[in-house]
Amino acid sequence: MDDGVARWNVTVSEAVALQRELRDRLVLHSPPGFAPRLVAGADISLDRDDPRGYAGIAVIDRETMETVDEATATAALGFPYVPGLLSFRELPLVEPAWARLRVRPDVLVFDGQGYAHPRRFGLACHGGVLFGVPSVGCAKTLLVGTHEPLGEERGARAELVDRGEVVGMAIRLRANTKPVYVSPGHLMDVATAVEVVLAVSAGYREPETTRRAHRLVNRLRVAGREFR
Repeated sequence: MDDGVARWNVTVSEAVALQRELRDRLVLHSPPGFAPRLVAGADISLDRDDPRGYAGIAVIDRETMETVDEATATAALGFPYVPGLLSFRELPLVEPAWARLRVRPDVLVFDGQGYAHPRRFGLACHGGVLFGVPSVGCAKTLLVGTHEPLGEERGARAELVDRGEVVGMAIRLRANTKPVYVSPGHLMDVATAVEVVLAVSAGYREPETTRRAHRLVNRLRVAGREFR
């Protein structure tokens, strides 16, 4: 983990400047011979009246689709919700969960944007650089870019284009449902990011990495509410 990337006590303007600075560290291609087997998902759960946030990471073996490790963390929220600056709100929660994993994944999928971001440095990019791991952004909503219409079948896709650049892919993981928006994080490219997400999708709108991490953090949040 690169501690120089973990600068969380910043203002909004400082966070924007830091994104631009860290963008130079981003690697937009996967490592040579990259063949990930262990794919993790990270997610956050929040309560409107709770000053804390809850983070969870679930690691899945893509060959068996079994969960091989999980880790959680609870911490105070230190940064406001600002579109385009989600990493400064969420990564301080994910960071201790990552440290508690016993099994390190080959790639980490974030429930948020990667390269498909106004400054080309979304949550998945920041998280990948922070943890030094290949990473993917798989978001439910668009932040930037447009795409052509998709077919209704599973696997239908269309390039996500922003300011003339392909920044990701809109892809339907389940027939006749809304697509998700996949973009590279760190040590990743668009084609490999799509392949990773498809490999851990199992008939739902979102990949299993996101679904399992989401269930994990919701259990943690409910338990935290009961013992407040």
